[in-house]
Amino acid sequence: MNPIKSSLYWRLLVWFCVANLLVLFLGGQLTRGFIAYTTAIEINWAALAQEADQAYESGGPAALADWVAQQRRQGIEATLFENGQPLQPMRLSPMVKARLPAWLAASRSFVMQPRPGLYVAVQQVTGGDGHSRQLLAMSRSHQRLRPQTREKIYLSVQLGLSLLFIALVGWWVARSVARPVEALRRATRRMAGGDLSSRVGRQGGLAHDELAQLAGDFDAMAERIEALVAHDRSVLQDLSHELRSPLARLQLILDLARRSADPQEAAPYFHQAEREIDRLDRMLGEMLALSRLEGHLPGMDSERLELAELVRGCLEQSRLEAEARHVELSLTAVESVIVSGNAMLLERALDNLLANAIKFSPEGGHVGLTLRTDQQFAELTLRDHGPGVPEAELALLFRPFFRGSNAAHAEGHGLGLSIVQRVVQVHGGSIEVRNADGGGLQIRLRLPLADGRRS
Repeated sequence: MNPIKSSLYWRLLVWFCVANLLVLFLGGQLTRGFIAYTTAIEINWAALAQEADQAYESGGPAALADWVAQQRRQGIEATLFENGQPLQPMRLSPMVKARLPAWLAASRSFVMQPRPGLYVAVQQVTGGDGHSRQLLAMSRSHQRLRPQTREKIYLSVQLGLSLLFIALVGWWVARSVARPVEALRRATRRMAGGDLSSRVGRQGGLAHDELAQLAGDFDAMAERIEALVAHDRSVLQDLSHELRSPLARLQLILDLARRSADPQEAAPYFHQAEREIDRLDRMLGEMLALSRLEGHLPGMDSERLELAELVRGCLEQSRLEAEARHVELSLTAVESVIVSGNAMLLERALDNLLANAIKFSPEGGHVGLTLRTDQQFAELTLRDHGPGVPEAELALLFRPFFRGSNAAHAEGHGLGLSIVQRVVQVHGGSIEVRNADGGGLQIRLRLPLADGRRS
């Protein structure tokens, strides 16, 4: 997986960028405030003018130049003016240069702030030689602070804020990542301990990041495992219950055969035992088929099938059994119906439906099949003329091992319709059952057409 496409990656990147932007903005604000209100000593502009004049009188322009350089290192631009001319050159902005003649002509001392972040001072001073001079000084702060000190304060504040915000963002990201991971860990431990109802649920974070998707996948897996285990337990309970009767009969038959005086007397018992064993084999085969279908285990190899041809083939295979019971089979079908599915599973479902209908039909009865299509589905309807099913039992017909009150004297294990329903479901179809008008049972199957249309 490309990490750049990961929502977790972008989540971390965005929050660290936000932290850095906050550091830059707040760091600048705090640094300026700290410098403006808590640093060094406030500049004494009058004393500064006396220092400049003393330097000039004691050493001339060279001493004044050294003093100007010293003040510049401390963040102050200053020089002396005499008769309106600077005694040392000084860089002036156009605004200051335009207003300077008026300031010098005012012949008074003052401090002003023409714009935020700039202080301008004009101080009158009379030297020992009796000459009047003016100090012009400019500073970004009203306080004396060296540029190197400013940089150190700024870097210290930036570093402190960076560490603070990175720690906060790191804590928040670690917490948002650790919570779902810890929830997954707890849920996994509970499931390993046998609690199959364990779920992670939503544990904060973004709804669609990788951790949330992992938690959702785990919950889906846990739900599937719980359903499969519950189904297997139910099947095992039903199977153990259903096996009691044939095993008890088999035990009784073998006991009678063992007590027989000669092989000829024991032969009927062995023949009956073979039938019971065959019955048990069929029951176990049907249970295995149903269990595999419930667990999505058959490996559904899907292909385009001619459903009408498949129905005709199943009908022909059932004719021998139908003729033995004097039951008439008929089919009304369209010429061609193409579905997508597994031929073996569909054939098994159709065989179960036909066997069930023939078994419950009276002698000389009739079982009819109708195959038709609409825009998206193939519909197969099977109608017999047997005893039907009480209305209260219709909803239970697809339960494994359920046998209706009308099936008390018929052979079977109550698994045929359960297998049919599951086969239809894995093909994306549906099955309905109801008592037909005039008696008998009507079962309707709907299967999606291949490509959603009639071929």
